Amino acid sequence: MDFLILTFLQNWHIVLLFFTVAVLYSSVGFGGGSSYLAILALTGLAFSQIRATALLCNIMVVSGNVFLYIQNKKYNWKKVLPLVLFSVPLAFIGGYLRISQTFFFILLGFTLLFAAITMWISKKIVSSETESKSLCISKNASYGGIIGFISGMVGIGGGIFLAPLLHLTNWDSPKKIAATASFFILLNSIAGLIGQYTNPEFTINWHLTSILLITVFIGGQIGSRMSTRLFSPIQLKKATALLIAFVSIRILLKYLF
Repeated sequence: MDFLILTFLQNWHIVLLFFTVAVLYSSVGFGGGSSYLAILALTGLAFSQIRATALLCNIMVVSGNVFLYIQNKKYNWKKVLPLVLFSVPLAFIGGYLRISQTFFFILLGFTLLFAAITMWISKKIVSSETESKSLCISKNASYGGIIGFISGMVGIGGGIFLAPLLHLTNWDSPKKIAATASFFILLNSIAGLIGQYTNPEFTINWHLTSILLITVFIGGQIGSRMSTRLFSPIQLKKATALLIAFVSIRILLKYLF
């Protein structure tokens, strides 16, 4: 208990940021995984610990969402399963791979920068409710596999890449895309975490991680029950894009030059 208290006092600013992100994002139906990763990237944590902690937070945030989506029958399994067919094993491989700290942060920097640009230039969050089409199984599997592999290496669930792709292709209704992204994030986060765990170099700061998991859970529960939404999804998306862009540029400047 003393270790947890000391860890909290040493990292109170990180805990506060995680709590704020969890409340705001859950209040508009988002997870905030990329923001967690961006915050951790600015800390002194080892890159291996950053990946594992971010994936655990992803699992904590989206597990409840997936349960509710299943209850409300928001999944078209014939379309969802091909997306995760290759993403799960490739996320495992991505998490298992031994990569250097420099390579990790360069990959993370470009990944976050791409995500920030995508979030900023996308003028709509949802596609049409009426227009819906399905990618062929091979395209679903290939897109899912590529996103899963990158996600496993970086330490994200991959929803930040998958959701915009599905919206742009009018893959399905907005609610079903959100449900699919949550399911995708959950499975890839679990697979990536297992891949990292089986790597002999796996390490994690359980004292800090346990505090952050509790913080994210509480913040998410509060946000999901907020009757008044302080920010619209568009405002939150723009603010997040700026934050992620700032972090990505800072990382790239440090590790590329």
